[in-house]
Amino acid sequence: MAAVTADTLTLPRVTGAALGDVARQVVAVTTAPAGTEGEGFPVRRTMAGIDYRYLDPFIMMDHMGEVDYAAGEPKGTHWHPHRGFETVTYLIEGQFIHQDTHGGGGVITEGSTQWMTAGAGLLHIETPPEKLVEEGGLFHGFQLWVNLPARDKFLTPNYQGIEAGNITLLASADGGSLLRVIAGEVDGHTGPGSTHTPITLLHASVAPGQQLSLPWQPSYNALGYVMAGSGTVGPKAEPIHAGQLAVFGPGDRITVSADARQDSRTSSMEIILLGGEPIREPMVHYGPFVMNTRAELQQALTDYQAGRLGVIPPNAIMPHLPRGQRSPLED
Repeated sequence: MAAVTADTLTLPRVTGAALGDVARQVVAVTTAPAGTEGEGFPVRRTMAGIDYRYLDPFIMMDHMGEVDYAAGEPKGTHWHPHRGFETVTYLIEGQFIHQDTHGGGGVITEGSTQWMTAGAGLLHIETPPEKLVEEGGLFHGFQLWVNLPARDKFLTPNYQGIEAGNITLLASADGGSLLRVIAGEVDGHTGPGSTHTPITLLHASVAPGQQLSLPWQPSYNALGYVMAGSGTVGPKAEPIHAGQLAVFGPGDRITVSADARQDSRTSSMEIILLGGEPIREPMVHYGPFVMNTRAELQQALTDYQAGRLGVIPPNAIMPHLPRGQRSPLED
């Protein structure tokens, strides 16, 4: 797994469990169903079927891949709109090109994160670069949708490119786990992502047979998605494996343990841990729009159709087609 690595012996360590800490019980463990996104790349809908009260402020998180594409197979998305929320794309393997109608853009590389605040609305595209399309290769990552409260729904759109070298690296109290903090605070250490809705987002690698005990903001919810490997979650050691999401209840500490033996595809248990301050407002979601009322959804659709969310620029990136294929626009 090609995400950022480091020697945990040299990193700052989070504090271990103390008397009086309240471990978060596991409310549920669910299995993410498979689907497709964009022009047809495979995803797992990690939060499908979970009551929104346990997810708030998160709307959805897609696990993209892990897939080893043959030449000509990689696909992305075409230009499309967003309004009312933020998208966070964390790439573990492969590359993605991004461009939007507010000037944001660049190449997302392994271990890097793209953070886009759609706010009042924009158009954007995410697509694999020419080299990946022509030659194939590994692709693996996540896209998370974070809701915005009503007061921030119409913020001016913004883009953050968070390079792999800027992610905050920590170790567990015993040094058995590596923590990559993308956003929010973990035991006084802050990740580089600037968020409108208070959240914590990190990727942890838990070595076989080791336990990660992590202090967690009590007012936040807490979720853990296993992308590789197997282990247990919570103080009652509920079993969990790759492709499953744990929903934690209230408390101020999360507990995750890796099985002593992992499968041949991974050397550790890889888990995405995330939580945030619930917004506790009505949320309605239709395609690429996330608003507070159905009337606002209808207005978003009307604004998009009228070109008020942006116009594809003259220098626009377009999905690269393998040599010998023609775009339908050319016919």
